[in-house]
Amino acid sequence: MIISRTPFRVSLFGGGSDYPLWYRAHGGAVIGFAINKYCYISMRPLPPFFDHKYRIVYSRIENVNAIEEIQHPAVRHVLGNTGMDFGVEIHHDGDLPARSGLGSSSSFTVGLLNAVHAQYGRMSTKAQLAEEAIRIEQDVIRENVGSQDQVWAAYGGLNRVDFRRDGSFGVDPIIMNGERQDRLIKSFMLVFTGLSRQASEIAGKKIANLKNREGHIRSMMGMVDEAAAILGSSSRPLEELGVLLHESWRLKRELTDGITNATIDSIYEAARAAGAVGGKLMGAGGGGFMLFFAAPERQQAIRDALAKLVHVAVDVDRAGSRIVVYEPDGLHKR
Repeated sequence: MIISRTPFRVSLFGGGSDYPLWYRAHGGAVIGFAINKYCYISMRPLPPFFDHKYRIVYSRIENVNAIEEIQHPAVRHVLGNTGMDFGVEIHHDGDLPARSGLGSSSSFTVGLLNAVHAQYGRMSTKAQLAEEAIRIEQDVIRENVGSQDQVWAAYGGLNRVDFRRDGSFGVDPIIMNGERQDRLIKSFMLVFTGLSRQASEIAGKKIANLKNREGHIRSMMGMVDEAAAILGSSSRPLEELGVLLHESWRLKRELTDGITNATIDSIYEAARAAGAVGGKLMGAGGGGFMLFFAAPERQQAIRDALAKLVHVAVDVDRAGSRIVVYEPDGLHKR
C-alpha cells in the first residue's frame, strides 16, 4: 500500500496571470499558501482474483479492465502516460469537498503522480511533480486551468510564484518572523458558501476574455508586489493586506460573468458589515469557499453573521505532496 498526502491551497493575489495564454506573453506572478487540509490517494497492486483489472474509488466507483475505459480523466491519463501494465486499486479521500475553489483537482493530479512514481520505486522532486501535473492538466486533458495550483500542491508553503515567458516558474518563500505569520494566519477566515461549480467553464470564459481585461490582470499582478512588501515588512499593519484583498475581489468580479452571484455577494457584504476588512471568493468563481481577513476580536461577530455556513480553521502546510505510507507490494520498474 502506498498513500500520498497532498495539500489544498489558498490563492491570495495574482490569479489570472498564471494562465499560460497570459504568462507566456507577459509573465505572471501569484502569492498564496498551501493549507493543512489534504487530498489522500492510496494505491496498491490489485490481486489477480477479480473480474476487473483497475478499481478507482472516488465520488463514484469504477471497475474496468483497460485504462482507456477509466472515466476519471486524471486517472486515465496519468496511468496511460506511465504505461502502467499491471492492475491497481486507487482510492481518493479529501478533507474538503471538490469543486470548491481550493485547487482540489490539481492536488488530486499531483498526489496521484506522486503515488504512481512511488509504486515504481521513484522519488519525485517537487519541481517534477508540479511540471508533470501542469503538462497533464493543460496539454493532455486540456482543462481550462492555470499553473499555480499544481505548484502549491507539490511545494507547500507560503510563497510567491513567478511564471516566466518560457513556461518555467520560480518559487520563493515569503520570509516573515513566526509571530507575524501566526497573526496573519489567525486573521484569515475560510467559509464554505455551500455552492459548488464547474471551474473549467468559468475559467474558460476568463481565458477567452483575458485580452479584454488586460488592465485588470496587470493591476492584480501589481498587487503581488504590494502584498509581498506588506508581508515582508516588520512595521506595516497586516490589515493593509485585507484592504488589498477587497480591491482584488473588486477587480476579479469584473473579469467575466459567472464569477459571482447574488448569494456570494450577500455573504461578502454580511461579512464586511460584521467587521471583515476584505476578502475574496476562492478559485475560478461561482461558488466554493470564501476567504475573509478580519482581526481576531471581530471574528465571532462574523461567525454569528454567517452562522448558517461552515467555517474551516486552517494553517500553512509546509511540506507539499508527501508519501506518508510506503509499503510497496513488490516494485514495478520502468
